[in-house]
Amino acid sequence: MKIFLNSCGMLLIAAATSCTHTGDHDLTNWPAEADPHRVGLLLAEKYLATPHKNSGDVTSEEPPTQIVYSEACTWLGSIWFAEVSGNKELLSKLQERFEPLFDTHGGLLPPANHVDNNVFGSVPLEFWLINGEKKYLDLGLYYADTQWTLPDSVGPEEKSYADRGYTWQTRIWIDDMFMITTVQSQAYRATGEIKYIDRAAKEMILYLDTIQLENGLFYHAPYARFSWGRGNGWMAAGMSEILRAMPENHPDRLRIMEGYRKMMASLLLHQADDGMWRQVIDDPELWKETSSTAMFTYAMITGVKNGWLDEKTYGAAARKAWLSLVKYIDPEGNVTDVCEGTGTGNDRAHYMNRKRNTGDFHGQAPVLWCTAALLR
Repeated sequence: MKIFLNSCGMLLIAAATSCTHTGDHDLTNWPAEADPHRVGLLLAEKYLATPHKNSGDVTSEEPPTQIVYSEACTWLGSIWFAEVSGNKELLSKLQERFEPLFDTHGGLLPPANHVDNNVFGSVPLEFWLINGEKKYLDLGLYYADTQWTLPDSVGPEEKSYADRGYTWQTRIWIDDMFMITTVQSQAYRATGEIKYIDRAAKEMILYLDTIQLENGLFYHAPYARFSWGRGNGWMAAGMSEILRAMPENHPDRLRIMEGYRKMMASLLLHQADDGMWRQVIDDPELWKETSSTAMFTYAMITGVKNGWLDEKTYGAAARKAWLSLVKYIDPEGNVTDVCEGTGTGNDRAHYMNRKRNTGDFHGQAPVLWCTAALLR
């Protein structure tokens, strides 16, 4: 692979034909341990066997007070896998898990008051696309619409964003670019109403214009100047989702595609020899982290399969990443070396010393997304 800058300073990637073989970038044929059918079923069944938790850390003994965002993302990934693999029995069990939320377990529905909570709406919207039951559509749209409905009691910053057409939940953390764009993209898929994809696009461009670095990566937040792995992963997956849902002729598509490709090119530069990415992407001394690796892998698989990225270059990177990633899954279906839930920090030690969880929903979710993407 050759990496160079053109006369305008743009990063360009070219595959070196002398060392690229067909198998290097193949995303369809896998050894048994990396078979997406096997991996997806293992993780989806693990999800079904895991009670609701009050955090992404499934070892937590605290009784659940609501469905947390990392579980919602795992649920969504399980549904995607069940759909694309044609596993109707698994799909039925995933819906059975949801049904009590309309009745006896309604208290676990997250309040629609934060980006991390509103992403939950993507789950019932996916069920609506499958089963056509209106109660799922209504619940999903409630979360999509309240994200753009200004509450009476908000601060001046929230009101300022709303007045400019953004969600009042805007906070310029890179995590938001999955939490916001996914539920809005799902609402667009479910209804065909362009307002939903317009919202997601407007928000995404705000974040791209505000916090994407010249090198294509992102800081955790403007004041947290570290390119934290999973934070960047949320952005990579969020751009993939909006581009996957967005009409080809949408006026904002080119700007989002530009930001996406710029990020993907930069990720190639920081991928470890074994295919993994690190807890802080551009810090070679930090540990290799699975949730970020899975999110970047998902973004690259999606890009290759939709023709947005060069198949040889990015297919090879995605293949290498997936083959490495599956080695971090234990026999019970737990993804290991998952960074715990992480707020912003302003020193390197904050990111270096984060707990490495096993079976954390933050890692389970994107591995499931990868299995679905590989089978689409």
